[in-house]
Amino acid sequence: MANELTIPALPCPSIDEIASFYEMLGFEVTYRQTRPNPYLAVRREDINLHFFGMDDYDPAQSYSTCVVVVPDIHALFEEFAAAMRETHGKLLISGIPRMTRPRLRNDRYTGFTVIDPGGNWIRITRAQAEPEATTRLAKAMANAARMADSHGDDRQGLKILEGALKKAVGDEPEFQAATEYRDELIERVRGSAR
Repeated sequence: MANELTIPALPCPSIDEIASFYEMLGFEVTYRQTRPNPYLAVRREDINLHFFGMDDYDPAQSYSTCVVVVPDIHALFEEFAAAMRETHGKLLISGIPRMTRPRLRNDRYTGFTVIDPGGNWIRITRAQAEPEATTRLAKAMANAARMADSHGDDRQGLKILEGALKKAVGDEPEFQAATEYRDELIERVRGSAR
């Protein structure tokens, strides 16, 4: 067989909130059902996501995730970021919902993650393999991103990155990106403390 299509169905407390969020990002609602069970389908070009409503669902405790493979992560990130800025006046980088930035690794950007109002982690990655980190700072950024962006442990990611930046000389190609990521993690940690 060929040309199969897999579409994840992810939980959420409110399909209305999910619909609004994804419409902001440029998705269209292709199906909506409120009874007997809440269900929502959204699509943006070839990206299809489905959601089912669950009473008493806590987005902060979500383990739901899916991977979306795209040819150009940078263009999609910029479109999502522009939509967030237009709607919210800023890029949402802490709390739920939020979006991580693509990370620089060996002069190439890696994927990013959208955490929607249901707490679902939509991991956007490029179709080709990502380069392995080669410098000490690049490896620390990769480890920090793994802890913060992939595992949701912003404090541990910040600890890793701050330790690496203390040892950095400042002329590493990733230094600027590492400093910006550290500042983002500080904001995210402060946001979660509120």
